[in-house]
Amino acid sequence: MIVHEGLDGFGVNKLARAAGVSPATLYIYFKDREDLIIQVTLRVTQTMLEESLRDFDPDMHFEEGLRKQWHNRASHFTRNPLDVEFIEKMRYSHLYNKVSVQVYASFKDVMGKFVRNAIERKELIELPFEVYWSVAFAPLYQLIKFHTQEKTFGHQPFKLTDESMELALQLVLKALKPA
Repeated sequence: MIVHEGLDGFGVNKLARAAGVSPATLYIYFKDREDLIIQVTLRVTQTMLEESLRDFDPDMHFEEGLRKQWHNRASHFTRNPLDVEFIEKMRYSHLYNKVSVQVYASFKDVMGKFVRNAIERKELIELPFEVYWSVAFAPLYQLIKFHTQEKTFGHQPFKLTDESMELALQLVLKALKPA
């Protein structure tokens, strides 16, 4: 409902009607509209982060670890496009800060360790984390966006393949590895 109608279009009564339950039923589980939205956002975010870290170890070599991250994220995002759209909507709302504080601490620790290890092993150039993140993941997210929309610029058909993902990953690795 939030993906299609935004936060302003979301209401507990409207949700209850769509789910075929009484609004009072929802209030058994959630104290109010904000609590419901935060709890759903937490669940979706935690699932996304767990999927991103599946079979990932921060001690992996940089190329192997980044490849695992790309495959995990691509798999989760292409299987759950509504969740991805939901998180994108929530990311720009005032409620997201309440969620991010709760879920990102451990994820940040794992990814921070991965980056530090890669820098220490001289597999990754040292740069601000935000720059690293932008270079490391923006190409993947753009490919996923093309895939989800089933088209690229100029409305050319597009389907994410292992080959296109590996080509983009190789360019990212080249950009991030020391010369």
